[in-house]
Amino acid sequence: MKRFKLVVAYDGTDYSGWQVQPSAKTIEGVLNEELSKLTGEQIVVMGASRTDAGVHAFGNVAVFDSETPIPGEKLLFALNPRLPEDIRIVESEEVAEDFHPRFCDTRKTYEYHICTGRVLFPTKRLYSHWTPRHLDVQAMREAGKFLEGEHDFKSFCAAGAQVKTTVRTVTKVEVEECSSGESVGQEIVIRIQGEGFLYNMVRIISGTLMKAGYHMWPPEHMKEIMEGRDRSLAGETVPANGLFLKEIEYL
Repeated sequence: MKRFKLVVAYDGTDYSGWQVQPSAKTIEGVLNEELSKLTGEQIVVMGASRTDAGVHAFGNVAVFDSETPIPGEKLLFALNPRLPEDIRIVESEEVAEDFHPRFCDTRKTYEYHICTGRVLFPTKRLYSHWTPRHLDVQAMREAGKFLEGEHDFKSFCAAGAQVKTTVRTVTKVEVEECSSGESVGQEIVIRIQGEGFLYNMVRIISGTLMKAGYHMWPPEHMKEIMEGRDRSLAGETVPANGLFLKEIEYL
């Protein structure tokens, strides 16, 4: 039996997240079905990140075991024509039999995309969160710096999450303003890199940074939010459609 690794990109708009669910279309479910047809075996993939409904990915990771004679590096060419256009395998390879996408040291990078202005262009509606209000990008950058390092992120974890600890390490927070000829406002990308994330953590951080961008509180208030260890102190959980899993690096 051989183990294969896939790097998967997808538009999560029409899916109920990554993980298989009864009577719902999911990324994992589609991969299981099409890989089973391709190999003639019962395939169940193991994913690195169980993204939520509506969340997109440039580089999620999945592995599966198979006796297929197809070389690892050729799997993407065999599988992509079978997949819907909103799912693509961007890399494939054979890996060690004990490789597991969730039980290795990793560094994940997420992006949250925001558009501001009087209107939201139709081409942006599925892939960004729109606000009519201008955001102070520099204030957001300053606020983000308070999140870097090892901290207790309980204030940025969805209520009711079942975890042993809410301590996580965030290695980098960047806020970038992009230019676009079709935008009547700002296009902003919040980029967060870390060794692991709590449930809805990136979306809550993004909503909290937006409050700093609105000048609803000063950047240094982020420290008080963390120290309070209370979800009600942080900003809203912004919508899923602006969130992208950009990359998973195996260390």
